[in-house]
Amino acid sequence: MRTLTAIDGTPVPLPDPDRLVHLQFRRFAGCPICNLHLRSIVARHDQIEAAGLREVVVFHSPTEELLVHAGDLPFAVIADPRRHLYREYGVESAPRSLLHPGAWPGMVRGSIALLRRGDRPPPLRVAGGRLGLPGDFLIAPDGTHLASKLGVHANDQWSVDELLSLVPKEVHP
Repeated sequence: MRTLTAIDGTPVPLPDPDRLVHLQFRRFAGCPICNLHLRSIVARHDQIEAAGLREVVVFHSPTEELLVHAGDLPFAVIADPRRHLYREYGVESAPRSLLHPGAWPGMVRGSIALLRRGDRPPPLRVAGGRLGLPGDFLIAPDGTHLASKLGVHANDQWSVDELLSLVPKEVHP
């Protein structure tokens, strides 16, 4: 077991001894695709928690940028600008993250949503680059990886419905 530190200073045990962890690897602070996806997580956060899950989201951005772009999220956000966790979990960067046609709808919808909300756009220079791929891991309290998904493009991550379908039935209240 290790303890990560969220951008607000909260300690985050990994694995969590009391519940399942949905460990998400996202791209960079302000990423329109990531922002759109995380808003879908926020909208159903109560349902996710009721299923016995703790959300932990990792970005390869520094804490200062994450506080601006992700500081309002109701779950743990971890800064990993040196990509230690990314390497450990095999989450990569590749040009296909943005070149794959599957990423394009998320780029468009995410950018439109960003503009409509009046959110701050992502920085022009992104620490760690823009070519990160997403990754999702469902981790049991004993550290067992119950499921995982390494994205093949920037918009390839579990939906909330997919995530909830992976929760073992004995965990549901």
